[in-house]
Amino acid sequence: MKKLLLAVLLAGVLGVVAVLAYLLLKPTRVEPVAWTPPAAPALEGPYAPNEILKDVQRLAVGVGIGPEGVAVDAEGNVYAGYEDGRVIRLSADGTRYVELANTGGRPLGLKAGADGSVLVADPVKGLLRITAAGAIESLSTAADGTALGFTDDLDAADGDGATYFSDASVKFPYPGYLFDVLEHGANGRVVRHDAATNASTVVAKDLYFANGVAVGPNGDWLLVAETSAYRITRIWLKGDKAGTREVFADNLPGFPDNLSFNGRDRIWVALPGVRDARLDGLAQQPLLRKIMARLPGRLQGKIQNTPPKRGFVLGFDLDGKLIANLQYGAADAFAPIMSVEEHGPWLYFGSLSEPAIGRLPLNRVIPTADAPPAGWEQAPGVPMRVERAN
Repeated sequence: MKKLLLAVLLAGVLGVVAVLAYLLLKPTRVEPVAWTPPAAPALEGPYAPNEILKDVQRLAVGVGIGPEGVAVDAEGNVYAGYEDGRVIRLSADGTRYVELANTGGRPLGLKAGADGSVLVADPVKGLLRITAAGAIESLSTAADGTALGFTDDLDAADGDGATYFSDASVKFPYPGYLFDVLEHGANGRVVRHDAATNASTVVAKDLYFANGVAVGPNGDWLLVAETSAYRITRIWLKGDKAGTREVFADNLPGFPDNLSFNGRDRIWVALPGVRDARLDGLAQQPLLRKIMARLPGRLQGKIQNTPPKRGFVLGFDLDGKLIANLQYGAADAFAPIMSVEEHGPWLYFGSLSEPAIGRLPLNRVIPTADAPPAGWEQAPGVPMRVERAN
C-alpha cells in the first residue's frame, strides 16, 4: 500500500514538474515587453454610461454573422463583410441585398468606390478590390519587402489614387491578435498603396496593434487606432509636419477599433470593449504574459475576460476633443461594435458577432443633424436576396 501511495505521489510530482516545464520552457515567438499603461479613466463624467445606443435598429437580419466592417456609398447603399468571407451590398432602404463576392478570407475594412467597386482589407488575403462585376483583384500582399501579416482597416485619399491601410501585426498573423497584445511589441504599421504604380510602401511603423484608419481633410493627415495602447495617433502626410506623428486622443476608456471621418468635422471610433484591469496589471509582468502565451488555445479562451455586452462609440472633432459618447450595456445591446460610419441622417454600425448591421438616427447624438425619414422605426426585417445585374 505504501509503495502504491508513493508511486501515486511521485506521478503527481512528475506531472506538476512537467506542467511547469511546459509553461516555462515551451518555445514561443511572444517576447513580452514591460510597459506602464496610464490609469484607466473611470466610466463617469465625459465617459458616463448612457442608453443612447439602446434604440439601434438592426438591418440585414439573418444575412450573415459578424459584419465587422461597414461602408456606405453615395446612394446610401450599405456594404458589409461577414465572417464566412462574403461581401454584400444592402439597398439603402434595407429591403434587398446582393452578394458581391467571397474573398475566401475574413473581410474587415471596406471602402465603397464611386465606380461600384469595393476596396477590402482582408487579414488573410491582404488588400483587395472587388470590381463592379464581382471580380476579385489582389492589390497588395507585402510592403517594403515584408509580407502583410494582419491587414485590418483602410481608407482612401480623394484625388490621388492612394489607399492607406493598417497592417495590425507583421509578427502575429490573423487571428493572432491576443499574442500581439500579450507581447506589446509595436509590431504594427500603416501602408500606402499607390494605384498608379501598384506599389505599397510603409508610412509608419512601430505601432501597437495598428487597427482603424481614417484619412482627414484634403489627405493632409490620417489617424490610426493603436488598440493595445488605448490611443489614436495622427500621422501627417503633407505640409511641414509630413512624416511626423502625434497623439490625437490618449488614454481611452476602451480598446479603439475602426475609425471613420464624416468628410467634414467629425471622427468616429468604435470601442468593442472597455479596459481590462487584469490586462493592465500584467503590463509589468512579462514572464506571466509569456506563460499565458504558452497556454493551449482552449485555455487562453477561458482566461480571457468576457465582459457584459456593451455598445460603445465615441466622437471627436478634428482637434481630438471628445464631442460624443454613445453607450448601452444590456443583454439586448448591439455589441460589440467594431466600426461606425456616418452617412446622411444615420450612423451605421458593424459588429464582430451580431447577425445584423446596426443603424441609429444621427440626431439622437448630434441634435442639429437632419432627422431620418418618417416611419424609420419600422425595421425592414429580413431583406430579399437579388441577383447581380451585370
